[in-house]
Amino acid sequence: MAKKKKHDNSNSIAVNKKARFEYFIEEKFEAGMVLEGWEVKSLRDKKINLEESYIQLKNGEAFLFGAQIQPLNTASTHIKPDPLRSRKLLLHQNELGRIFDGVNKDGHTCIPLGLHWSKGRAKCNIALARGKHKYDKRATEKDRDWGRQKQRIMRHD
Repeated sequence: MAKKKKHDNSNSIAVNKKARFEYFIEEKFEAGMVLEGWEVKSLRDKKINLEESYIQLKNGEAFLFGAQIQPLNTASTHIKPDPLRSRKLLLHQNELGRIFDGVNKDGHTCIPLGLHWSKGRAKCNIALARGKHKYDKRATEKDRDWGRQKQRIMRHD
């Protein structure tokens, strides 16, 4: 008898942990994605890397660049998949306007925070963010270390 696969009940596909360390998150948005069939199957298997990805805005549209989706061997036999292709993000016009204004006027950047499933569709959490300086990153690291120390102290008491 074959082993049953353990299903992960969480809706999260991938998280860009580096984004919260490198940027101050100002405003968050949820965007749909235009995907091909083999990409959806790979996302179900969580074969995606968001580390080097970014959002580029052009011609009134938003695109996800640099997200690497590894194709499954069984799902993409008849096509040549491109793991690094750009993927269009689906946003409302007013959300796109707010993102364009933030990027152009305020000096913010638009970054992907993570991917998740919503009603059977893959959604990308994106954010308008402001870059951190070196001293901000050191403060974040210090706070994180202090949090770990507090947990250790509380555990031993």
